[in-house]
Amino acid sequence: MFATDGRVPIDNNAVENAIRPLALGRKNWLFVGSPQAGRRAAVLMTLIESAKLCEVDPWAYLKDVLTKLPTWPNSRLGELLPHNWANTNPPALST
Repeated sequence: MFATDGRVPIDNNAVENAIRPLALGRKNWLFVGSPQAGRRAAVLMTLIESAKLCEVDPWAYLKDVLTKLPTWPNSRLGELLPHNWANTNPPALST
């Protein structure tokens, strides 16, 4: 395809760079400690990546959500998901 269409890249470096953290972490995650610790790590990584997809600063998101979580009602947990959180917490203006 790249031979007939100059817009198509000849390599897939962008894709390889995007999955590199997963490939590098795979051996480290093998010894995460326990199955429960593995599930916790997976949840945190999922929240971080979801925040990035929603164009939310993961640090600000986790800091706010983990602060609110102890007193937050279970019936409203969906409001703390990254896509809902982004709608109620506009990004801070950079100065």
